[in-house]
Amino acid sequence: MPDVVTSPSRVTLFATGLATLAISALFFGMIRDFLVALLLAAIFSAMAAPLQAKVSAAVGGRNGIAAVITLIILLIGVLAPTLVIVFIAATQASDLVEGLSGFVQQLDTDWTAIQLPDWVPFRDKLEALGPQIAAKAGEIAGRLASLFLSIVSAATRGTAHFFLNLFVMAYAMVFFLQEKTTVLAQLAHFSGLTIDAQQQLVERVVSVSRATIKGTLVIGVVQGALGGIAFSLVGIQAAAFWGVVMAFASIIPAVGPSIIWIPAVAYLAFSGETVSAIGLAAWCAIVVGLADNLLRPWLVGREAQLSDLMVLIGTFGGLAMFGATGLIIGPVITGVFITVWDIFQKALATALASPARPPAEPDAIAAPPTGKQPD
Repeated sequence: MPDVVTSPSRVTLFATGLATLAISALFFGMIRDFLVALLLAAIFSAMAAPLQAKVSAAVGGRNGIAAVITLIILLIGVLAPTLVIVFIAATQASDLVEGLSGFVQQLDTDWTAIQLPDWVPFRDKLEALGPQIAAKAGEIAGRLASLFLSIVSAATRGTAHFFLNLFVMAYAMVFFLQEKTTVLAQLAHFSGLTIDAQQQLVERVVSVSRATIKGTLVIGVVQGALGGIAFSLVGIQAAAFWGVVMAFASIIPAVGPSIIWIPAVAYLAFSGETVSAIGLAAWCAIVVGLADNLLRPWLVGREAQLSDLMVLIGTFGGLAMFGATGLIIGPVITGVFITVWDIFQKALATALASPARPPAEPDAIAAPPTGKQPD
């Protein structure tokens, strides 16, 4: 009789689970293009929870109005300046492509367009190799021009998709911000982890996201702005574009924007602009370099708790998989990965350290009061 009762329950549970998995797969397949936008909405909503609470208290506890005001503050304070900078950089990138194309054509007709200053070692020998150097320089310049053109074209093609995902993210945040329990905490509830592990996981996602935004984006913007201003003062073309490139390069530990400004200094030096080269090198090495050393401990501290290697791998991996949004999602996934393995290690150590329960002695089992044998 017990088997007759249990069997249908197991069949029903199996069928329900199978249907749930099938419908879930269909649903996530349908919204797969918006999963990144929804994930970012959940992360940003969790980060903006303190601001949402303050705005809600200011408007008399009306969470809907508070969510809209919070979203507007975030859009005006973060998104609008970013879009303006990206638009200027894209425009200057187009001008840079045209300049490179003209430089390539000039090298094809007259390799003496490259003039070496007198202080360059082995100047005579290098000038004798002028045609070969000009050919290689023209080839590299042509490839860079093609690369920039492809990047600008890809950005243009993805504009509609970007704004659609931006709308989905903003619309979702209006609802996520009104939740008493953050969406990240609700998702962690279905992980099967303990309450402490769930809290640790959510806190790690928020802390890594906050550290990534403050450490990567804010510091990158500061270094890129300082570098772009210096490039503009010394007369380097497309200074805003190179400033954006320096901002992205700032995520590379131990290298940072130097991968951009060192070639720029060399270019000025070989062009005979010695004073400008020295000034640019001094500004970037002292001001731009110290900006990271001064701002990172103040803005980030040890909040992310990730090594430079893990930040680099997570950031580049996120960029490769998710595009620009990978700057945030990549380190977050890396932090969650480390946290989950840490939780598993502690659980495994606890399980191995727990002594096995000794078998009960026969005389320790008391007979039932009725005298009946146990079932």
